[in-house]
Amino acid sequence: MAVPTPETPDTPAPPKLAATVLLLRDTPCGLEVYVQERVSSMRFAANMTVFPGGGVDRRDFPAGANEVVTAGEKPDADPEARIAQLFNVDRARAHALTCAAVRETFEETGTLLARDASGEIVADGHRFHRQRRQLEAHELSLTDFLISENLTLDAGLVSPWANWVTPESNPIRYDTYFYLAALPDGQRADGDTSEASSSGWFRPATILDGWRRGLLGLMPPTWAQLSRLDGVSTVAAALDVAKATPVRRTSSDFLGEPFMDEYFAVATHMGHLRKGMNR
Repeated sequence: MAVPTPETPDTPAPPKLAATVLLLRDTPCGLEVYVQERVSSMRFAANMTVFPGGGVDRRDFPAGANEVVTAGEKPDADPEARIAQLFNVDRARAHALTCAAVRETFEETGTLLARDASGEIVADGHRFHRQRRQLEAHELSLTDFLISENLTLDAGLVSPWANWVTPESNPIRYDTYFYLAALPDGQRADGDTSEASSSGWFRPATILDGWRRGLLGLMPPTWAQLSRLDGVSTVAAALDVAKATPVRRTSSDFLGEPFMDEYFAVATHMGHLRKGMNR
């Protein structure tokens, strides 16, 4: 156990629950993922290249008691139950995480991962521009928005991918759950958010190459997810990986594993994250 230092407080800050989405699309050049560079004024991960996402709002939680998913519930027939099982959380938290993932993706990219009254995936999220701004301003909950527009949250449109917790030495911490999602046909992602200075679609290998060359910054979890996607050729293949591979849950201890050696060899300024860890 590490001895508390100025970088490792006696009482670590509790991590805030968060969700983020790796939004994917197929192109003639291969699989691309949507990323954005955070503005310099952000308190956490300023200037870093990240996926759309953010903290879970209390209104993302459903009314009612928490329910734990058991093996007998056949989660394959219930996407939300499957999310709960793969993320190892109760049903209420699975619902809140999925709501946050869909809400944050809509707020930050204009992409709406929901179904209309006919059961079809929404073809144009940008027609709900007013509601998007209301969600960003916390004037509207995702649930109320969906109900008012006769839309439905479909947990099957997002696939559990990973769970990372910010190291205890950080003053601002997140317990972040990562999802994969395919860009719906007819929809487009934009950079119309105050949280990003730039955004766009890139192949994972291109982002990683830019990071190695010092052209952009990546936090360890972002680097790890891009590394997992590197070499996957299509959206369908990525979603198959998500289905076939158990969710990788990590804590700060994971930063000490050999898998992360390349990251810290390049991002030497982040080496403090490994201090006090037993290799």
